[in-house]
Amino acid sequence: MAVAEHRSFRRAAELLGLTRSSLSHVMRGLEEKMGVRLLHRTTRSVSLTDAGERLIGRLDTVLSELDHLLDEVSGEQGRPMGTLRINGSEGAIRQLLQTVVPEFLRRYPGVELDLVSDGRLVDIVEQGCDAGVRLGEAVPKDMVAVPLTPELRFLTVAAPSYLAAHPAPKLPDALARHQCIRQRLPSGKRYRWEFRKRRQELAIDVPGALTLDNSQLMVEAAIAGLGIAYVPEPYVRAALADGRLLAVLVDWCPPIPGLCLYFPNNRRVPTSLRLFIDLIRERSAAGQVT
Repeated sequence: MAVAEHRSFRRAAELLGLTRSSLSHVMRGLEEKMGVRLLHRTTRSVSLTDAGERLIGRLDTVLSELDHLLDEVSGEQGRPMGTLRINGSEGAIRQLLQTVVPEFLRRYPGVELDLVSDGRLVDIVEQGCDAGVRLGEAVPKDMVAVPLTPELRFLTVAAPSYLAAHPAPKLPDALARHQCIRQRLPSGKRYRWEFRKRRQELAIDVPGALTLDNSQLMVEAAIAGLGIAYVPEPYVRAALADGRLLAVLVDWCPPIPGLCLYFPNNRRVPTSLRLFIDLIRERSAAGQVT
């Protein structure tokens, strides 16, 4: 099923924790035992034969039922097992580590958490993940989203030393006359700073001599007086509280939906993921996820 889904022995082997040669050997053994070819193989691609298509059509249901049975049996013993793989940005994974993960590992030692810190907006199904974490506005429409954090804001911040030499902008358009610390997205594009006030919305490709690809580094650069940065509020709370940074254009930075855990709505939810979601909701209800 992994080879069929990803159309690649290399990718399937990576997800299964096997070598490509081992997986190829297993597939050849299966085909020999069945007496039928299941895959068309070339040096560049892998595709299903008619027999392979028929087998996959039935296997999905059979293996789903088997997973459900195994989950039930392990659940009856109070020992959920298996691996739960979650994809998210570095900041999203840090949020999980600071809030949900410690208690989850304490309660369910039989579950292995595989947290993938990746800044790209990946297809979690294609990447073999059970769930992902993104800002609510970026969650694909065909996914189920579970709120992980309250609303948050992106704030425009600068060091007092920078603002002493460069008067604080009163309007977003005034950023054109400032040194801005720009952000490079994993796709290679620069992030356009987004502002909104009443019914007016702006997305600005700000000027600046420094571009970084990490929010924490952008904060450090701003503290060093290198320019104005635009980052999620949790990254700058401490620096704002102790005066190392000052916020500007605050009335142009309204809150947006916070981080959400999301997963496919057309697949059975593994017991480990269901328990993870239950814990998120429990911590949120108790005000322990911020």
